[in-house]
Amino acid sequence: MAELHIIGQIIGASGFPQKSLFCKWEVHTGGAWRLLSGLKEGQTQVDSPHSGEMAYWSHPIDLHYATKGLQGWPKLHLQVWHQDSFGRYQLYGYGYCHVPSSPGHHRISCVTWRPLGSWQEQLARIFVGGGPQLRNPDLIYSGADRYRLHTEAMGTVNLELGVIIRHFDKHGVES
Repeated sequence: MAELHIIGQIIGASGFPQKSLFCKWEVHTGGAWRLLSGLKEGQTQVDSPHSGEMAYWSHPIDLHYATKGLQGWPKLHLQVWHQDSFGRYQLYGYGYCHVPSSPGHHRISCVTWRPLGSWQEQLARIFVGGGPQLRNPDLIYSGADRYRLHTEAMGTVNLELGVIIRHFDKHGVES
């Protein structure tokens, strides 16, 4: 079987309205992919920078996949959350990016967005916190009904990924 190694880190995030951010992440693949080692989901720690706007996480990612085909190439699904001074969590953004298909070292900037909701929900977000969230997070990367959503742009998550492919040529896949 062809193999794919993804080794890297979620560096951090910038451009969000508040500090004290953390990130939940998950890797989605098609049915032909099998995870051999590593965790396909996780969560970073909360970083509340005292200077600058960049929240640094340096959260490691180390995955090893085996595959029979290219369909369902891995995608990294991200959720950025804010923790307020009372310990409450508020969704600040969804985002996703494809794992690069070429071997080597890659720097990736993943832009994020969040649902706006009605004007009542926007007003409640200002005074009470919280806000609308997606019932089905698959909308983030599937795009089926995503065009119907009213969203606002949020910040950017920065990643560094090293991609190693093995035996793709033996299985008829040119790199």
